[in-house]
Amino acid sequence: MAAPVIEPLPPWALAAVGSTASVIANTVVYPLDLVKTKIQAQIKASPTDTDKPSETPYTSTYDALQRVVQSEGPSGLYAGMAGSLIGVASQSFAFWYWYTIVRRLYLKSITPPPGTIAELSLAAAAGQLAQIFTIPVAVVTTRQQTSGKEEREGMIATARSIVRSEDGWTGLWRGLKVGLVLSLNPAITHGAEKRLRATIFGGRLVLRPWESFLLGAASKALATIISQPLIVSKVGLQSKPPQSRNGKPFKTFGEVMSHIIRNEGILHLWKGLGPQLSKAILVQGLLIMIKERIEIMFSLLYRYVGMIRRQRLQKLASALAENSTKGSRLIVIK
Repeated sequence: MAAPVIEPLPPWALAAVGSTASVIANTVVYPLDLVKTKIQAQIKASPTDTDKPSETPYTSTYDALQRVVQSEGPSGLYAGMAGSLIGVASQSFAFWYWYTIVRRLYLKSITPPPGTIAELSLAAAAGQLAQIFTIPVAVVTTRQQTSGKEEREGMIATARSIVRSEDGWTGLWRGLKVGLVLSLNPAITHGAEKRLRATIFGGRLVLRPWESFLLGAASKALATIISQPLIVSKVGLQSKPPQSRNGKPFKTFGEVMSHIIRNEGILHLWKGLGPQLSKAILVQGLLIMIKERIEIMFSLLYRYVGMIRRQRLQKLASALAENSTKGSRLIVIK
């Protein structure tokens, strides 16, 4: 069976495809996303700290899942999901939109296909542009996910409380610097996906569902392990300050890292790696698999709409030509 020919889509269409696939994939694994955020946000007090933490630290992914269900019910596993999915949709749309534009501009100016370094650079540039526009939603969502049931507010109320804090409006862009650095995560993922596709699958544009899932999972696993310390520090910046700091927020991701190393040890920079890796592999695997299917359907629909438009234009042109011919005949008769 011949592989379907994918019609080249405009940037907005590719962005819509990527955004839709991201929302579907993240909805499936949202409880894992919530749990990994809670685990990454908890910071142990130093041995000299006399204040006892208000909550016993989570010992594992299962422990976190179990305790969330016990305290808040099954619905607690989906706390903040609306804001999270809005953030996922907007960030994914922005990433794919800008990536398509910068890649096409690159291909117009340089003839050879981009190599690994070029692919990483293009994806990083697109990721940074996406971060600037969408990080306020991520800040609000992280605050919702790490708040207790009694303290949790809606998206608008949470955003207002952030703005009323000492940071003011800039609080909505808290963690932007580390977010820009974390643009390397999708860049590494995308670059690895392109290289693995070319190496393992011969550069085929359309893969079987299981091949797409395997490709996405392998590329994301590599990127996640490399960037996990930055992910942990970003969560620390955006969540409520730990009790051991008496409500004083972190100012930089370097400050978060040094606090974790001093109080918990260097390996805790990779805390929450289990659920983070599980979530990342499942999301990216599902994302690539779903995106390719949606892209094929969107491509066929786009081709069909284009064909209908061309047929209508041809009919209109024929009608105009016929009317023009009739008009010229009338003039000749007169």
